[in-house]
Amino acid sequence: MRGGGVTVLVIAKEPRPGRVKTRLTPAYTPAEAARLAEAALADTLAVVRGLPARRRVLVLDGAPGDWLPPGFTVVPQAAGGLDERLAAAFGGCTGPALLVGMDTPQLTAALLAPALAGDAWSACDAYLGPAQDGGFWALGLARPDPELLRGVPMSTPHTGAAQHRRLREAGLHVRELPPLRDVDTPADVPPVAEAAAPGSRFAATAHRLDAWTRAARAATAPGAAAPDGAAVHPAAADGAALDRAAG
Repeated sequence: MRGGGVTVLVIAKEPRPGRVKTRLTPAYTPAEAARLAEAALADTLAVVRGLPARRRVLVLDGAPGDWLPPGFTVVPQAAGGLDERLAAAFGGCTGPALLVGMDTPQLTAALLAPALAGDAWSACDAYLGPAQDGGFWALGLARPDPELLRGVPMSTPHTGAAQHRRLREAGLHVRELPPLRDVDTPADVPPVAEAAAPGSRFAATAHRLDAWTRAARAATAPGAAAPDGAAVHPAAADGAALDRAAG
């Protein structure tokens, strides 16, 4: 089957302060966490937009914004836990479907190429992209059966292994995509930004926030001045401290 016969799904949450990337706080403010989330989502959508897909679907919790490029069908996420929401996303597809999230802005077309090649599904029933934290960043199914996801424990260090086991127990031939680090905690931001493509929105946003943090620390340190030419984060004017401790 040609790669153009694949539906590519992006499951995401509207990047609003206080609703996304809450584990990045307090190292980042809710507004900063939302900016990082929006940048990661925009980078992901830009990659997916360029893929040879039959359909591109954004499965969204919330409302779309100006970060959404053309070429996507937007559908609301189903109710329930993450397993139910993923199951419903696949349940709305006919034919092969490939799902990614919004937490891996270092995503490239090359990483997804095995699941979109002309012979991608000739001897394979599923693709799984493991995440370094034990989850998974991509899941492709030749026949998108929702029961392959329902009941799989999500958001644990063993989610990826549990999903892989579920696929194998169903008799599916599974191929793995390269592992990626996703953005869950403040410690994830620098390495993911480093791995992102040059000029990516996520890398630019992360570097800008890091510069603001260093400038604010320098400006508030006793007897110290902000580095020459450094942009001062708006919070520094209010005397707010910006911690970068991992949470």
